[in-house]
This record gives sequence, C-alpha cells and structure tokens, in this order.
Amino acid sequence: MLALAFMGLPSVLMAEDAVKLSPAQAQTLGVRVTHPVSSRTDQTLPYPAQIVIPTPQLWVVSAPQAGMVTNLSVARGDRVNSGQPLVTLESPGFVSLQREYLHAFAQEVLAAQQLKRNTELFEAKAVPLRVLETSQTEARQASIAVAERRQMLRLSGLSDAAISRLTGETAITATLSVAAPQPATVVEIVVSPGQRVEQSAPLVKLARLSALWAEIAIPASSVRAIRPGARVEIDGYATPGQVILVSETTDAATQTILVRAEVPNTGELRPGQTAAARIGFLSAGESAWEIPYSALVRRGEATSVFVATEDGFRLVPVTLLAEDQDHVVVAGAITDKDEVAVSGISALRGILLRLGAGE
Repeated sequence: MLALAFMGLPSVLMAEDAVKLSPAQAQTLGVRVTHPVSSRTDQTLPYPAQIVIPTPQLWVVSAPQAGMVTNLSVARGDRVNSGQPLVTLESPGFVSLQREYLHAFAQEVLAAQQLKRNTELFEAKAVPLRVLETSQTEARQASIAVAERRQMLRLSGLSDAAISRLTGETAITATLSVAAPQPATVVEIVVSPGQRVEQSAPLVKLARLSALWAEIAIPASSVRAIRPGARVEIDGYATPGQVILVSETTDAATQTILVRAEVPNTGELRPGQTAAARIGFLSAGESAWEIPYSALVRRGEATSVFVATEDGFRLVPVTLLAEDQDHVVVAGAITDKDEVAVSGISALRGILLRLGAGE
C-alpha cells in the first residue's frame, strides 16, 4: 500500500479500490452514507408509459365504390359484430357493377345453350369439330366473365346470398351497405352524411382492443437489464404484460430507448391514456437495491458504489438496472446492512485517481 497526504489529512491508504479513512477524515471530506433499500420485487423504477392500439389490430374500412354517404349506423366507441352495417352509400358505380354482372350472367346462359346445341349437332355429325370447339371456348370465356363480375360484387360488400337474389330477381339497387369485416371497436369515424367519397376512401377505423401495447421510454443507460419476455406491471392495473420489443435505436432528442410491452386488456386500459410501468429484471439472481443517484460512481461503462468498511471505504462494482433523476436501482454484492456513500464521492474518487497515478 502507498501512503498519501491529501487535503491536509495525515495519511490515506488504498489497495485494490479500497480507501483507508478514519471517521474523522471521512467527516472532513464531507462523506455521508445511507443504507440501500430493497427494490420492489426486482423491478425498475416507474417509467411513464403510453397505452396504444397494436398496429396489427387496427384497420380501416374503405369505400368499395365511389358514392355519397347517406347514413352512419355506428358512432365512435361502439362495439360492432362481424357483418354489422357501418356506412350506407348511394353509388352509381355500384349500379354499373350489378348491370355488368347481370349482362355477363345472361351471356353465360346463352353460351351454355349454344354449347349444348352444338354438342348435339356434332354428335349427329351435323357440324364440324371446329364449331364445337368454338362454342366450348365461348362458354368458358362467359363463365370467366361471370366469375370476375361476381368477385367484384363481393369486393363491394355483397354477400353470396345477395348476389343470388340479384341473379334471380334482377333487382338493381343504388344503395350499398358497408359492413364490419370482424368483431371490433369503432375508434374513428372519418366521414359524415352527405359527403361524397372516392373509391377506396377511408370511412371508419376499427380496432380489436383485447390486448394493448404499453410504449415505455427508458433512458439508454438503464435499458441493458431489460430483455424481451420480462414481466411488466402497470400501476393500478392487476393484469401484467410482458416486453415484446426493446428497440435497437435511440431517440436522438431524449436519449431514450423504446420498450414495448403487450398487456391483456380486461376493459380497464384505454388507448391514449398514460400510466406508470415497472419492468421486471430477467437477471434476477442478484437482489436489486434502490440507492440515491448521487451514490453511483461511473467509470466508462462500469458502475460502482463506495461501501463503508471498518477501515474506510471499498469500491464495489454494481450493475445499473434503472435510474431517474433522484434514484438508481442496482444489483451487486451489497445488502441493506451496508452503508453506501452518497456525498463526498468526488473526494473519494480523487484519492483513488491520485493513488493510481502514483503507483
């Protein structure tokens, strides 16, 4: 060990990051201590979280044809079932689709009759083979045209039963009802009655709210202990979620990293609300301790704390798990019985730096 006179002190000794100080010397250096507090079930400090709708569960119902909105059957916040009407349109384009389908259907009937007749004539050797082949080709093309027009009607929202009624009754309508494709909640109405819309224009935004995302901004220095699959608890909400994403990018303005958690929704969470979230540590082999921010000693990527000993203080490496402007949560070889320095840190570090330079 090396002897060193520092700040008027008789002698201060160090070996392997240990500083030998008497209580009087520590007091002169302004060193104050506190006991670590066990962190709540090895969780991070609470971070603000934004509750959002998962993008795979959000979709837009658009206008299958250009037309005018005549009626809205739902309002924002309504729950809808599959097939439930949302918006009614009056559409000249829908009239044209029905007419074209009926025309194609009539042509298919004529082509089938012509094929049957030419088949009988061919079997009686009254027409050559090429006449039969021409009829077969025409019948096939007519069937393809009907299939295409039927699919266009399906895309416009007509069910197979409605198409069958159209075929049998030849009742063309200008009114088109746009229905919900699956059970969901209405999150936004984009149009209003009397508004004219183009084909594919958005009408209603729907979402499934059975699970929601909690998007949490974590300081870059605190994210290393968080892994996908970690348990996430939302304050005031009984059902926990889990981390599904730790972003690989950092927000340049805030120096935070996005952590996204998926949380089952029992109806208590609502998109758009803010909440406080705590994230569990997957590396829970060590206990987690909450200490004042001022106690943390940083040396590059390494973090440590000064722990009081019988002879002075010892620098103990710790793993930084979470931090805010007042406190940090760390894991390491410390207990709630230890006394951790929370002031006079600069003086203790200066002693170690001078001793290291003198070795």
